[in-house]
This record gives sequence, structure tokens and C-alpha cells, in this order.
Amino acid sequence: MMKTYDEAIEYLYARLPMFTRDGASAIKKDVDNTLRFCSELGNPQQQFKSVHVAGTNGKGSTSHMLASIFACAGYKTGLYTSPHLVDFRERIRVNGQMIPKDEVLAFVSKNLSLIETIKPSFFEVTVALAFDYFAKEQVDIAIIEVGLGGRLDSTNVITPELCIITNIGLDHMNLLGDTIEEIAFEKAGIIKPAIPVIVSERNEEIARVFEQRASSLGAPLRFASEELNVVNTKQGKEGLLVDVLENKTGIKQSWTMQLSGLYQQRNLLGVLTAVDQLRFQGWAINDSDVLNGLLHVQENTGLQGRWQTLSSQPHIICDTGHNEDGIRAVVSNIKQVDYSRLHIVIGAMRDKDLHHMLPLLPTDAIYYFTSPAMPRALPARELKAAAAKYSFIGLAFDSVSQAVQAAKDNYQEGDLIFIGGSNFVVAEVLANNE
Repeated sequence: MMKTYDEAIEYLYARLPMFTRDGASAIKKDVDNTLRFCSELGNPQQQFKSVHVAGTNGKGSTSHMLASIFACAGYKTGLYTSPHLVDFRERIRVNGQMIPKDEVLAFVSKNLSLIETIKPSFFEVTVALAFDYFAKEQVDIAIIEVGLGGRLDSTNVITPELCIITNIGLDHMNLLGDTIEEIAFEKAGIIKPAIPVIVSERNEEIARVFEQRASSLGAPLRFASEELNVVNTKQGKEGLLVDVLENKTGIKQSWTMQLSGLYQQRNLLGVLTAVDQLRFQGWAINDSDVLNGLLHVQENTGLQGRWQTLSSQPHIICDTGHNEDGIRAVVSNIKQVDYSRLHIVIGAMRDKDLHHMLPLLPTDAIYYFTSPAMPRALPARELKAAAAKYSFIGLAFDSVSQAVQAAKDNYQEGDLIFIGGSNFVVAEVLANNE
């Protein structure tokens, strides 16, 4: 029997296939393992209400914003997200508090023989652990973020109150499909019979994918960007000030978002439409709950890595954007910052589509190419060679810490250091920043 939390975590990391480390080989092409595991646990996923959130970008931020809003409304709120950045327990929270270490230890120890029998992936075990914990804690609602895709994702065994799909972009194409239509089909797989669904951004290329799926299942469908429109944004002391117009009534409301990346305005429309739908379904959420929830996401949920300022002198900002749309959003944010010189510390995973990502990055920056400490990471020298085709100037570093230190050494007052390209680059920086 395992005696410590560290032993339990080491077992999960060392013995089970893990996508963040192993890539596509760790992905199971069905939800059978999760259903079997949950059945042995007494089907905890049926014992709490939930909201299911999918999307290429924005699903993590959307999940955290909703969890913060529900908590401000007085609901005991579970939150399941992935991957974690620093601590495994970030994945599973209740009212912002990470699952206790002894709960993780007890779950792994109690279910060790079951794990050995079913041979689930790392992700499948963490999903089962989350559902079991939320059921034990008797949460009023749990916000469940999809891990990858939707249709075949381990989280897709719940019957939620509401489904949300944030946006669709080109990412994980080796697993989800080569076209935006194929990827949309996988994301649309979370839509359930008669369960309302919110799509944050209407994209005419793929709107019919959602419309056909929702129609076939009798699921009421709303596109947030058709109902609401951002009419003004401004960076304020407390965050991003966003004026939102309700198209049908002409009513304008102002919101302050603690998550201050410009791309968050698109997520906001999905969140506000989701709140409206949930109110219609009987959930008591006041405007003041929404205001406080948006303003205190980080305190209420522990979210990190979304256009996060790590220090002001030197001026360092990090962001976990790691695909074409994510990089495009990061570059838009960088353009809003006044700086003398731009230093970019960047790393990437082997399975990322660099030909779509790299051309989006600024050519006038000094680059510090690096590789996070995991097998799936692209070696820094390979990343540098790929970037050289786009005339980027910089050096390759063996570790994230060396790259960050080099950027700091070259920093002069008035400069900006940006760190990103991968969740795992940001994770290492946050771990060293604690």
C-alpha cells in the first residue's frame, strides 16, 4: 500500500500513459475505460450537476470564469481542468481549494487493483478521481473542462446542465482531423439530447456542424456572438474593461475582467450567454455575482498563465497560448504594450504545427529558444532552425531557466520579456517563480 501522496503521484506519472508526456500514444479512442472505472466507483458522474466546456482555445478561461461566478453566487462549485501547471491538484478544485493530498492518496490506494485491471490512461484516472471527489463533496455544480476534442474525451460521460463550445481552431490535428470541419465535429460530440448548448463564436465555415448536431439531438443552440457584441475595450487598473451590447434589446453593460488578455472578450460573450441560459434553467445568479466573479477569477479559482504579469521590473508577462489562434491572440496583446525592445522566451511541443504558428510572431524581437523538460518537447535547436526560416534572431538554450535568465541578463529598463509557446514552458517558469 502507498503511504504518501508523493508515492501515489509518482505511481500515476510513472505507470500510466500520459498525453502531456507521451503524446498521441496515450490517447484512448473511446470512453469505455472511463465508463467502466466510474461504474466500479458507483457512477459518481451521475451524482452532481455539471457544465461541460469544450473548444480549441478559451475553454480553460471560460471554465474558471464560470466557476468563479457560481462561487460568488453562493454555490459549492467543483472545477475540473487540465493540464496542471505546477501542482497536480490544480486539476481538481472545490470553491477554489485544491483537492487535499490525502484524498488523492486514499483514492489511488483504494483503487490500485482496479487501475491495474482496467489499465486506464493518466487522464482517465484523474477524471474518475475528480468525479468521485465532487460526488463525495456533494457540490452543487461542477464545471468540467474537456481534455482533448470532445466526442471521445474521457469527460464525455456526464449529462450536464449545459454544454459550451468556446471556439474552433487548428490544433492537435494528428488526433482530431486535418480540417476545421473535422475538428468542429469532434468538439460537437459533447452535445447531448435536449441539453442546451452555447457556442461562443459563430464561424460560418463550421456553424452548420453545430446546427446539424444540435438539431438531430433536439438540443437548443445559441451562438453568443449573434446575441452579444463587444463595442469597446480598455485596459484599466483592475483589468480589461469591456462594454457589451445586447443586440436584441440595445442594452449595454460594462464588465471588468481580471483576465486582461484582449482575447478574453470573446470568452466573455460565451460566459454571459451561458449565465443567461443557466438563469433560465433556474440557477440564481445575480449581475453582482457575475461582476465579482469576473473580477476575482484568480483568487476564486487559482487560475494562472493567462496573460499573467510575473514581475514589473524586469517587465515579464507569460501566456499559455500554444496553437495558431493562441499565438495570434498573444501577438495582439503584445502590440498593446509599450516597450523599447521585445525579448521572447519560447518553446513548443513536437506535435505543434510550427508552419502556421511561427509566421505570426514578431520579427523584431530577440528570441530565446528553449525546450521544457519532457519527452514530447521539441528540442530548442530544432525550434531555432525552424524559426530561422522566418528570419528570427536568437539563441537556443538547454533549459527554460537558462533561457529566462539570458533574457533577464539582456533586459534594459523599458523592455518587455514575454514567455510562452507552450503550457509547459509557462509551467516551469511559474514553478521557479513561487
